[in-house]
Amino acid sequence: MKQVLGILIVAAMAMIVACQGNTAADTVQTAAETVAETATTAVKKATAEIVKSTLNVGEVAPDFNLKNVDGSMVSLAGFEDVKGFIINFTCNTCPFAVKYEDRVIALQEKYKDKGYPVINIMPNNTEVKPGDSYDNMQERAKELGYAYYLDDSAQEVYPTYGASKTPHIFLLDAERVVRYIGAIDDSANDAESVSVRYLEDAIAALDAGKEPDPNFTKAIGCSIKVKK
Repeated sequence: MKQVLGILIVAAMAMIVACQGNTAADTVQTAAETVAETATTAVKKATAEIVKSTLNVGEVAPDFNLKNVDGSMVSLAGFEDVKGFIINFTCNTCPFAVKYEDRVIALQEKYKDKGYPVINIMPNNTEVKPGDSYDNMQERAKELGYAYYLDDSAQEVYPTYGASKTPHIFLLDAERVVRYIGAIDDSANDAESVSVRYLEDAIAALDAGKEPDPNFTKAIGCSIKVKK
């Protein structure tokens, strides 16, 4: 948006200088029309870039290189003999993410020897959410037993996936093709009330050589926090 603002300012100044020989009314009208046209073009371009950065089912997910809570750097390319990846954008501070913590650990234990590592990624800006700082991530990971809890507080990875909530699941196959996006199950508030396990059903479909159905559900959680 800063780029858009800069374009508008430059366009307005240029038109005012160019129209110095015209009447004041003509100058203002011409400048306003040009600024409006420039703004429309800039907004369309910015929107296109945002849409392009959002992953869809069937597209190849980008790799990353993020710091884990044990200090190691983790990338998808570093995994061998996997069937896929369970990418979970989550955090310490969102009540929905907290409600899912035990379920995420259960998924980790269930699939760690079946070729689907659970990779948790913390996407919040920690100036906005100090409770999601790296130190606090380490503490929470130790309490829960997360094998992977990666720091994306620089917010370089989550936009390339199009994650918008915590928690937000992206199931990838071995070639990093996105096969499912959305919620873990159909009961964000109460684990005892789960009737449909979307993520586990999607994994079962992949293992059976089928397409997950559904392959997209609405993620229920907190918005990812950015610095305004």
